[in-house]
Amino acid sequence: MSNEKKATTTVSATSIQLCVSKLKKALKVSLNAKRPVMVWGPPGVGKSDSVWQLGAELNRPVIDIRLALWDPTDLKGIPYLDSSSGEMKWSPPSELPKLATANHIIFLDEFPSATPTTQAAAYQLILNRRIGEYQLPDGVDIIAAGNRESDRGISFKMPKPLANRFIHLEVKPEFDAFLDWAVGNKLDSSVIGYLSWAKQDLFDFNPSSSSNAFATPRSWAFVSQLLKDEGNVDSEVMQALIGGTIGEGLAIKFLAHRGLSHKLPKIDDVLDGKIKTYKYGKDVSVLYTLVTSLCYSLKERADKKDKSFDKSVNNFLQFMLDVCPAEVTIMGMKIGLSKFELPIDPNKLSSFDSFMEKYGKYLNYSNE
Repeated sequence: MSNEKKATTTVSATSIQLCVSKLKKALKVSLNAKRPVMVWGPPGVGKSDSVWQLGAELNRPVIDIRLALWDPTDLKGIPYLDSSSGEMKWSPPSELPKLATANHIIFLDEFPSATPTTQAAAYQLILNRRIGEYQLPDGVDIIAAGNRESDRGISFKMPKPLANRFIHLEVKPEFDAFLDWAVGNKLDSSVIGYLSWAKQDLFDFNPSSSSNAFATPRSWAFVSQLLKDEGNVDSEVMQALIGGTIGEGLAIKFLAHRGLSHKLPKIDDVLDGKIKTYKYGKDVSVLYTLVTSLCYSLKERADKKDKSFDKSVNNFLQFMLDVCPAEVTIMGMKIGLSKFELPIDPNKLSSFDSFMEKYGKYLNYSNE
């Protein structure tokens, strides 16, 4: 067993916390400056996902190295005898890029959880851009990530010279950033609808709690995945699964909301103008889910270039004006434009003038 002494990291995260979208902008600037970055944040807020999204946006391959699972020799490589020279040399790990033209991002995830000896091996790679006989290509950049000291995860002391080499950034959970991601990844409409109404439930992590399950953007994504099999299991099993994902209390609240949302009218009937009234009560959280579902369906019609799209949008807008409270109607139009990027042409909507007269001052709208 290792005699290395475990300690919490002495490196404090930056006092300025960035949401995911701004974190990616900061990472781009850091990479342009050829500076390695250390991303701090609580579990499940999108640290790792941000790096993968950035790699995709920049068309740069990401090499994911879970540093907590590596030994120092995994980084430095295995020694071997060069028969031609009779010298001992090192064979670097296959994960590290070899070509001089490489433009990869090396992502050292779970960095604070790596043992001091593994961090020391990474220290040479980060400070000198080399380790043993291996030289990091000029086009390759390094991003590391891990939990903060206050998150009470397993962590080891980071050497001060290594800490000084990094630009330290901290990410925080934010609903708007989550909504962008959730819409792009087609999360269940009841998850988006519920969290649009109860934004405070997006993140419910308490390091002092004894509960193993708590709400984070990541665990809500898990809930969305579980709901795909909702018809194959009974309600008790589903409650246990969701409770084991976001916590028992939130699971009860969410499933009560979802139970009501099952009684909603058919989405296509609303968009086709067959349903113009709403008789299912005025539970605002359920109306959020209804509007989210309508936006999903409008997005599908727009992508298919449905000839009835403009008529569908008009029915959508008129339905909200007739049956939804102001906050839901404004939310529906805002997310339809900004998150679902619906190609709405106000000149083709007979209900648009009524909407603008009532709520236009709350909506920044431009038809470019």
